[in-house]
Amino acid sequence: MLQRIALAMAAGALVAAPVVAQAATSSRAPAKSEDAEKLGGGILLPLLAAAAVAALIAFVIIDDDDAPASP
Repeated sequence: MLQRIALAMAAGALVAAPVVAQAATSSRAPAKSEDAEKLGGGILLPLLAAAAVAALIAFVIIDDDDAPASP
C-alpha cells in the first residue's frame, strides 16, 4: 500500500514539475543582446567534427574483427 502511495506521489510530482517551472519563469524579461548579428563563427569546430565523423566511419569500415566471441 505504501509503495502505491509513493508511486502516485512521484507521478504527481513529475506531472506538476513543468507547470511550476513554467509559472516561475514567465515573469523574466529577455536580456538585451548587442551585436547579435555579428556572430563570429570559426571553421575549426566544423572541421574537427567532420574529422571525428570520418575517423569513426574509417574505424567501423577497417575493423574486420568478425570472429565469434565464443569458440
